[in-house]
Amino acid sequence: MGKENEKRPNIVLILVDDMGYSDIGCYGSEIRTPNLDRLAANGVRFSQFYNAARCCPTRASLLTGLYPHQAGVGKMIGYEGPGPYQGYLNHQCVTLAEALKSGGYATYMSGKWHVGEDRPHWPVDRGFDRHYGLISGAMNYFDIRKDKSAKLVRKFAKDGEAYVPPPEGFYATDAFTDFAVQCIEQHEDVEQPFFLYLSYTAPHWPLHALPEDIAKYRGKYMKGWPALRKQRYERLVKLGLIREDWELSEQDEAAADWNALDDEQKREMDHKMAIYAAQIDRMDQGIGKVMDALRSKGCEEDTLVMFLSDNGACHESSALGTNFRPDLTGELGTVDSFHSYGLSWSNASNTPFRKHKSWVHEGGISTPMIINWPGHIAEPGTICHQTGHIIDIMATCCGVAGVEYPKQYEGRDIQPMEGLSLAPTFSGSPGTPHELLYWEHFGNRAVRHGKWKLVEDAQNGRWELYDMEKDRTELHDLSEELPEQFEALKRLYQEWAERVRV
Repeated sequence: MGKENEKRPNIVLILVDDMGYSDIGCYGSEIRTPNLDRLAANGVRFSQFYNAARCCPTRASLLTGLYPHQAGVGKMIGYEGPGPYQGYLNHQCVTLAEALKSGGYATYMSGKWHVGEDRPHWPVDRGFDRHYGLISGAMNYFDIRKDKSAKLVRKFAKDGEAYVPPPEGFYATDAFTDFAVQCIEQHEDVEQPFFLYLSYTAPHWPLHALPEDIAKYRGKYMKGWPALRKQRYERLVKLGLIREDWELSEQDEAAADWNALDDEQKREMDHKMAIYAAQIDRMDQGIGKVMDALRSKGCEEDTLVMFLSDNGACHESSALGTNFRPDLTGELGTVDSFHSYGLSWSNASNTPFRKHKSWVHEGGISTPMIINWPGHIAEPGTICHQTGHIIDIMATCCGVAGVEYPKQYEGRDIQPMEGLSLAPTFSGSPGTPHELLYWEHFGNRAVRHGKWKLVEDAQNGRWELYDMEKDRTELHDLSEELPEQFEALKRLYQEWAERVRV
């Protein structure tokens, strides 16, 4: 199935969890991410790349090239009957692993799955030769047994068997890195390309990080979230990722007033953000180790690397975060704690946009996207302003791998993929941008048609219309000024919703 006279690339797809648009250095952050910054400097960054607003629907879409409802994960992983909300990948789709394996690729996965809690819906059931990592959605980074003691269902697996990692010296981010490196090092057939899906849980709550990483950031956030949002906004403009005429959104109305906090509260919030930053720092260190392994193997030049986040930063709990496990009363960041960093910091992570994880305003669905492929990026270090979406990853991978996306798989009819290949953008071509993109998650709904975006917050039940060329931070609702455009987009959304069975 390979292309004639052309070496097919290895593919490394790196997905991180609950990380905001401006949380890495090459997207305006103060957090140290030298390895990602290097990938960006030698690759291409997308300024308008989209996910599906939450962990599991994004993973379903990314893995299949379909909208989440078409893959069976329209909401979460709870079973609501067969169809769009069954909570695991259906058999009317193929995964990236299944498609690439059928084309001769070795297929490896390290990290979080979250698109099927039970066999036969685990990674090894859906095309992966090897898997090590979390089946469920979140875990104690240091000791998964702590989760089980609270009667929480947190499943971990190794090559298709339930597994409990020994807690001695265990830290999830490092463990996922180490297994990914092991897969690269133990891949023996130099003629066989491989696909590696590295799916970190970082920086999803709980706030758990190593002391040496936390120490790098303590005290750096004592100016609070308003100052951080302003600093990141200015860097994003300077980097060329956003336009200067796009105003910085107002601080989220549910965020706390930094100046009203007492000194002890400020120190605690500084500590929380320092732990969050440390989680990202350690993840970047891991990506550096993966790249080192590729270099040591002599295959870095033959490897396409993609990096993105599954949704915007996470607001969950309260303005100042909370301890989800009141039975764990240890120091912040340690095995005996289980905190989130809260909506106020999430608002800063999603700079310059509004809203957070689970919403389909830009703050919920905009992700950094870095693509690195030595010798195939026409102008390394460039920014692509074309819209892209996680449904495009299947088309991109199949295209560069010379693998035909199947109409049938194991005797079953397979839905046509919804995405478009991103490969033309590597050469500096605008390619064929999406005419239409859609979202729905827990009643939050949106459609984007060219420069127009119609979006609804389920909490207020009101559609809003924005011109994304002039106002990507979604501050000037044009729904009353442009009623014809408003109604046309509503009709388009409804047609899609009926087609994918929202």
